[in-house]
Amino acid sequence: MGHCAWMRRGGVAARAVAVPLLLTAVLGLALFGGWLAPYDPTETVGIPWRPPDSASPLGTDALGRDVWSRVLAGGAGLVAVAALAAACATAVGVAGGLVAGWFSGAADRALTAVADLMLAVPSLLLALVAAIALPGHAAVVVATVCGGAPMTLRVVRDAVRAVRSSGYVQAARCRGEHPAWILVFEVAPATRGLVAADLGLRLVVALQVASALSVLGFGADPPAPDWALMLRENMAGMSANPWAVAAPAAALGLTTVALALAAQPAAGREGDR
Repeated sequence: MGHCAWMRRGGVAARAVAVPLLLTAVLGLALFGGWLAPYDPTETVGIPWRPPDSASPLGTDALGRDVWSRVLAGGAGLVAVAALAAACATAVGVAGGLVAGWFSGAADRALTAVADLMLAVPSLLLALVAAIALPGHAAVVVATVCGGAPMTLRVVRDAVRAVRSSGYVQAARCRGEHPAWILVFEVAPATRGLVAADLGLRLVVALQVASALSVLGFGADPPAPDWALMLRENMAGMSANPWAVAAPAAALGLTTVALALAAQPAAGREGDR
């Protein structure tokens, strides 16, 4: 039994170290990998869809640009847009959840009704409609806020209701503290684990929406290096150089997995309280 417990503790400790390292490495390459690119990502270095060789370890793309250089530089824009969209969605959802959870009656019913209405519209459909009238990046933010904020609102609302009658909140009320002060400094900190986990999920969804819009032609404009744009540009040449599609697809997948894994420890810590 002691040996098994030691093994479990060792596995938990290893995971606690490995996940932050993975997240740091993946996001570091996604955001700053362009500085390591051996070529200018927009520079033509050979014939289109040339197979990998010593000069280009992943070959070239549809316009003869180095695939490795474009993969290294192609994540910054996507991750930045996804981070902005996720932050906006989480901020709106947390604000709504605090109000809905603290105040009962008309405020709670109104906010919950708005959240239900927003959840009835698929995020990707909303993103496509928004992309027609707005720039692609703005469409990602709108779709993520409309699709993610209602979910965050529900999570935070339930958490606030659970702590509203707790001892430290009642003590703050007895001291005569203003409700806004209690919400910000007493209630909100109790939800930080849930909010951190939810932010990770919002970031994953925002990255998926941004990638989908870019593949459909509503994202970055050529010749900008962009993982999703690389998928769109190089589909026709997969038989000549499959790495032109496989490499950006793998980068997107690794980034998504790293973000999803990073959200789990926060959720676990909140659940242990």
